[in-house]
Amino acid sequence: MKAHDGMYIGGQWRPAEGPDTIAVVNPADEQVIGHVPAGTAADVDAAVRAARAAFPAWATTPPAERAARIAALRDVLAARKDEIAETVTAELGAPLALSQAVHAGVPVLVAGSYAELAATYSFEEKLGNSTVLLEPVGVVGAITPWNYPLHQIVAKVAPALAAGCTVVLKPAEDTPLTAQLFAEATEEAGLPAGVFNLVTGLGPVAGQALAEHEGVDLVSFTGSTAVGRRIGATAGAAVKRVALELGGKSANVILPGADLAKAVNVGVANVMSNSGQTCSAWTRMLVDGERYEEAVALAAAAVAKYVPGERVGPLVNAKQQARVRGYIEKGIEEGARLVAGGPEAPHATGYYVSPTVFADVTPGMAIAQEEIFGPVLSILKYEDVDDALRIANDTVYGLAGAVWAADDAEAVAFARRMDTGQVDINGGRFNPLAPFGGYKQSGVGRELGPHGLAEYLQTKSLQF
Repeated sequence: MKAHDGMYIGGQWRPAEGPDTIAVVNPADEQVIGHVPAGTAADVDAAVRAARAAFPAWATTPPAERAARIAALRDVLAARKDEIAETVTAELGAPLALSQAVHAGVPVLVAGSYAELAATYSFEEKLGNSTVLLEPVGVVGAITPWNYPLHQIVAKVAPALAAGCTVVLKPAEDTPLTAQLFAEATEEAGLPAGVFNLVTGLGPVAGQALAEHEGVDLVSFTGSTAVGRRIGATAGAAVKRVALELGGKSANVILPGADLAKAVNVGVANVMSNSGQTCSAWTRMLVDGERYEEAVALAAAAVAKYVPGERVGPLVNAKQQARVRGYIEKGIEEGARLVAGGPEAPHATGYYVSPTVFADVTPGMAIAQEEIFGPVLSILKYEDVDDALRIANDTVYGLAGAVWAADDAEAVAFARRMDTGQVDINGGRFNPLAPFGGYKQSGVGRELGPHGLAEYLQTKSLQF
């Protein structure tokens, strides 16, 4: 798509307040593919004012009508699926097949789920002599990351719209073209002017201005834990609501008796998907000592199929590439056994990193504790089930995880003791209605399904 040179505010594209722009780079060939405005605090202020002006009418729009607009948005996204996939591939570098199936496909599924929820959700209930009303929070400041550019937008905007909130979106500066496509889709779907607004820009400028703005009632942020802390502190000073989906270091626990080959192969695929740029990726594989070397060999064979430039795309930018390569070097320095991959770049052009597997990783190593956000898998050995649980819970994060066992009951018993927000049991499938979010420093709040909708509601009780 051709980049817009303005902001989408109040139902129209308007010139940015400042002259600066951001270059959008294709990470596969390092070529500039477009420029978007670098938004200022003035742009954010204009967008928030538009959202505030649109809020009263949208908040009182019957849920069935809001549902119809979200359904129309879903249909537009579905109709433009190919264009969306091509855009994500151009600015994120994801292989086209992944962009079609996941980056363009999943947001359609999620938008559809909120069209149904908006029409069926109970925004009122009776408790004794009280009527409890669930009302929209107000204006939402949504700050989204680059790793799943459209999914993260839809996962915030769709429930906010369903609740009756209006939105100002500040997308990641690496993937703003997908956000501009989404803005076009909201217009095509017939959303009233000001209900959705888009300001492109840098996080420390436009993102900070949005988080600080007194006209924003709730900030929903997905990104690093470090930035999440700053946003939480900013919002806390103003006593405004936050929803934070932050980092992860998720454990893939393979219990004795589980189908080892399946668990390892699915686990490797999980880590390598989207070039490892997934906050919920199972980047720690835990295996019992008796089958440890077999698991290592299986992982090495599996990762060989993930060829950079074919099944695995580049990382999003040069900074991220250098960061991940630095972690691989750190793992070698710490004494982990390099089974596959390594720090050398597999291609001279593009921000590629070799899919990497480490064995003999101990829980205290940096590669077992810190979020790498790249195609790097650490395999750890445990002594018994209690030791596996200790290792699985031994990080500051608690976003996701997986458990494999001989039967589901055994896996569920283990999963109940994990300090994490979502656990896949024996390869459980993605569910767009299941709440997604973390324990500990992986964040606060939940996205997706009815729990995600509840984040954008506040409660009022009427006594009779």
